[in-house]
Amino acid sequence: MKNDVHNILCCILFILLFSLQAKSQDIHFSQFFEAPLLRNPALAGLFAGDVRLQSVYRTQWQSVTVPYQTVSLNGEYKLPVRKSEDFITLGGQILYDKAGTIALTATHILPGINYHKSLSQVRSMYLSLGFMGGLVQRRLDRSKITTNSQFDGANYNSGLGDGETFNKSSYSYFDGTAGISFNTQLGSNQDNNMYAGISYQHFNKASKISFYSVNNLELTPKWVLSGGARMSCTENSYVTIEGDYSKQGPYTEIVGAVIYTYKLDDNDAPKYLLHGGAVIRWKDAFIPVAKIEMRPLSISLSYDANISKLAVASTGRGGLELGITYQKYINRDNSSREAVRCPRF
Repeated sequence: MKNDVHNILCCILFILLFSLQAKSQDIHFSQFFEAPLLRNPALAGLFAGDVRLQSVYRTQWQSVTVPYQTVSLNGEYKLPVRKSEDFITLGGQILYDKAGTIALTATHILPGINYHKSLSQVRSMYLSLGFMGGLVQRRLDRSKITTNSQFDGANYNSGLGDGETFNKSSYSYFDGTAGISFNTQLGSNQDNNMYAGISYQHFNKASKISFYSVNNLELTPKWVLSGGARMSCTENSYVTIEGDYSKQGPYTEIVGAVIYTYKLDDNDAPKYLLHGGAVIRWKDAFIPVAKIEMRPLSISLSYDANISKLAVASTGRGGLELGITYQKYINRDNSSREAVRCPRF
């Protein structure tokens, strides 16, 4: 078993260390592990509990321009399938993003479902298939647009037209994502787990995604490979390694995290835990992370230290993120608390 764990760690570390330059047109978070449905809907339900609510708030580039602000809220609710060891997770993702001087906003409302098929009679081992889809709306404030067409030769003149030809300030489209994942307990210790998954985002290739009257634009699909492992270090501590590799058209992004966790009380069912570590977004940012857990509530904080080519303009400053999670078992007859085999990480 030690060899298996060692091989898994080596594979994950190899993925984290090699990639192309990180670029993407989609919303993403440094605390990517606090927004699992955004990574892959098949990662929904991989937690110890029956219900989980998570929110992440991000603000960035305050030192360069009008701050970009992004808010994520996702929820998951696990239900057993009759008397089998299978589970269904019902969930959803809500995203709100506001960027720049013209207040370009995007609102995503994306319900999802994930089916977990048990693959073992003796331990937690599941293959999951998830789908998520819903409405996305983008909007801007036309009155805040300024262009070179409004320069009269000496000064900015708000009475001049901005030279833009679009006649609408918002548009909407449907967006869909599908994914698959595998997770398993490693050995007899429930602290030792691993997962791997892949998702195909924007599979419907939404068109007409423009404020202009053009019909030949499509949202580029994106592949996301995810993986992680958690292993005990001592009786009261463990380490977690997670990472994502994303490819959207010609652009790729890789992000990885190493988090150390220390249990402050009961080793078997701890209520108080401290987490600390770092996230690396390759060629873009180094991100220290701290988290305190007072079950069922936890609070996490991270800060991007910019190491990209923009570091000179931003003086190394990037984005601040605050995460809040509520996760617990529900007092009901079919709670997954009593299940020996249920999806968790």
